[in-house]
Amino acid sequence: MFPECFHHTPRSNWAYAYDKDTIHLRVQTKRNDVEEITAVTGDKYDWDRCHEDVPMEKVAADHFFDYWEAAVKPKYKRFSYGFRLRSGDETIYMMESGLYPEQPYPAGGYYEFPYIHEIDIFTAPEWAKEAVFYQIMPDRFAKGNPDIDPEGVAEWRSPPAIDNFFGGDLQGIIDRLDHLSELGVTAIYLTPIFESPSYHKYDTVDYRKVDPHFGNTELLRKLVQACHNRSIRVVLDAVFNHTGEEFPPFQDVVKNGRKSQYADWFYVRSFPARVNDGVATYDTFGFYGHMPKLRTSNPVVKKYLLDVAEYWTRETDIDGWRLDVANEVDHHFWRDFRQTVKAVKPDAYIIGEVWSNSLMWLLGDQFDSVMNYPFADKAMSFFASEEVDGRTFAEQINHLLMCYPQQTSEVIFNLLSSHDTPRVLTRVGENKPRLKLAVVFLLTYIGTPCIFYGDEVGLKGGNDPECRPCMVWEMEGQDRELFDFYKLLINLRKKHSVLRSGRFRFLKADEGDSRIIYERLGEREHFTIWMNNTGDHTYLQHKMDTNDWHDALTGVHVPVLDGQQNVELEPFGYRILWRTIK
Repeated sequence: MFPECFHHTPRSNWAYAYDKDTIHLRVQTKRNDVEEITAVTGDKYDWDRCHEDVPMEKVAADHFFDYWEAAVKPKYKRFSYGFRLRSGDETIYMMESGLYPEQPYPAGGYYEFPYIHEIDIFTAPEWAKEAVFYQIMPDRFAKGNPDIDPEGVAEWRSPPAIDNFFGGDLQGIIDRLDHLSELGVTAIYLTPIFESPSYHKYDTVDYRKVDPHFGNTELLRKLVQACHNRSIRVVLDAVFNHTGEEFPPFQDVVKNGRKSQYADWFYVRSFPARVNDGVATYDTFGFYGHMPKLRTSNPVVKKYLLDVAEYWTRETDIDGWRLDVANEVDHHFWRDFRQTVKAVKPDAYIIGEVWSNSLMWLLGDQFDSVMNYPFADKAMSFFASEEVDGRTFAEQINHLLMCYPQQTSEVIFNLLSSHDTPRVLTRVGENKPRLKLAVVFLLTYIGTPCIFYGDEVGLKGGNDPECRPCMVWEMEGQDRELFDFYKLLINLRKKHSVLRSGRFRFLKADEGDSRIIYERLGEREHFTIWMNNTGDHTYLQHKMDTNDWHDALTGVHVPVLDGQQNVELEPFGYRILWRTIK
């Protein structure tokens, strides 16, 4: 064995409380090196009476490592533990104090989980695990009230630019809720709606005012209530990392310099606050001088922003927040933000915009979820071409899964495209069968899926601003077959709880082969999803122990012969098989 590849850390994503009774333990080893791992557990106060050996299961593998997992239910909510690793005739015991050829006397030097405190367990709103989200940019979704259009509004469906307005508004969303209900989504996420000079509203001027070109507070209440009447949740977008340059406190700083009462609301490196040769004398989002960065560690600024979050949560009964540029705001602020919002609405869903590993925000004291852009990147790299084989894709997805505790993965915000990326149809080269494979994966994978407005009817577009076109509402302009496909898969996910909370595991993902099989396994249901990410007609085989499999979409029985399931797949085709567990 290669002990230098062994890894375990007490707590974090390697040892965590999944619920009030259960601890999940994980161990990393070199790929294909270790044959068997057993978690050796017991209570340090009475080891002999409470000792239990728990077999670990190899649940995932990436390019370099295997990952093993076991669920332990300590009788007294505490336990000490170590690991017995075996390969052939070699056995190694791994403890916190080191590696040993024989088991050390318990429990000195063992790892320890001191106590399962229910208050410390990461818990996200249960509804988020069940949700299918739909992201909307209000200016580009639907026009409802032309009387509040901005000046110089562009013709609907003309090419999007970085600075044009199209006149979409909150009333337009209300008017089109039938579309969302028919599609089957259960939550919407709106990009910013507060007063701002831009169409996208990521440069806020007044945090307590709905932009008048979108509507007003009463109309927002009406939208939220209309959505709730249809069992659709509503999440708003907050930009607390920075403001717009027209934000009154910043304008006061521009006017009065260091004498301004708001001078320490921002990170002004030198006065006057201005932009010289494209670089501001104050910190900004990126190098955008019109987006000055807020000093959220300032108690006055913090109170101002937390009051904003509390106000909208309480006044309009929204169901959560998506937080822009969340990784550039201090952790102390987000901890207080969570407490503020959850005090008003305990089941509010908090999503941070973080584009990389986000574990430090997902320990139960800040966010419930993050936008899972790494998932989007890996999924699109596989489904958009045949350059990535099944093994590489599985390794990449498995690596992502091992980054977080299971309950985090169950509510992580998965997407294929958004307002910050090219449209999914464009990313697959406008190859609709490839697109369908990606959507099947999104809607049968672990986590909370989100659909970007218009993807379901075939909207296309490259990078910003092309990815932000106006929604097509004329039926002849929509791909209705694609809409029905999305609807079918959404309803399948809603119908079967195993697709929302069951274990995810690859069953086939080979080097040099773009055909994959994976499963979702629960206590009462079992799904296998078979995908042919090639342009060739093919057959896939896999060993199965039972002969009770049916096509989940047609109900047709799919036989198992001589212990093998043989599935025929068209080019870029898929089959979703299902059985009940008796």
